[in-house]
Amino acid sequence: MTEDDLLPLSALQHLLFCERQCALIHLEQVWVENSLTVEGRHLHEQADSGVQESRGDLRIARALPLRSLRLGLSGRSDVVEFHRIGESSWRPFPVEYKRGRPKSHRADEVQLCAQALCLEEMLETSVPAGALFYGQTRRRLDVAFDAELRLLTEETADRLQRLIASGITPAPVHEPKCDQCSLLPVCMPAAPAGSARQYLDRFLRAAQQAGVD
Repeated sequence: MTEDDLLPLSALQHLLFCERQCALIHLEQVWVENSLTVEGRHLHEQADSGVQESRGDLRIARALPLRSLRLGLSGRSDVVEFHRIGESSWRPFPVEYKRGRPKSHRADEVQLCAQALCLEEMLETSVPAGALFYGQTRRRLDVAFDAELRLLTEETADRLQRLIASGITPAPVHEPKCDQCSLLPVCMPAAPAGSARQYLDRFLRAAQQAGVD
């Protein structure tokens, strides 16, 4: 896979949240802001300043470019801490910033693990763990990149490649999580069942019965 074929790391999180949302964003190039996305963007802007720091045995890189030709992914980290583990050796520790609080699903962990896999491929080193920082709780959640999470991340990257290669946006299905999605007005998961023709016919019949021209 070449650099031009790489898909955004963020698409993994979109895919695990909702395949239709992922396709709308990354196939149809649709994006709508709401208060939650604005809050998340502001949180990332603070982390993505690009300012680098060095404090003794700790170096901090912000907005570090990442890519994996094996997984077909690229993007930028929020923060990667490099911890000294020897005279001239440093261990990367990725930190991803998220608005809200820890979730019941593993989408955030998969996105973070994908960053670790990128770092391992780029730097030819081991990245055993990282952390998620949540804006609502103002706390870090440590994440170990164990075999189960690595496999889930690789499978998700493969699903993403197949979805984008298909060029097909999945049909809408209304779920409770839809109410938190900024694409709700565009996605219309609660639209009437049946084809557009059936919907239009029903609408016209109802209008005629009501005496509307």
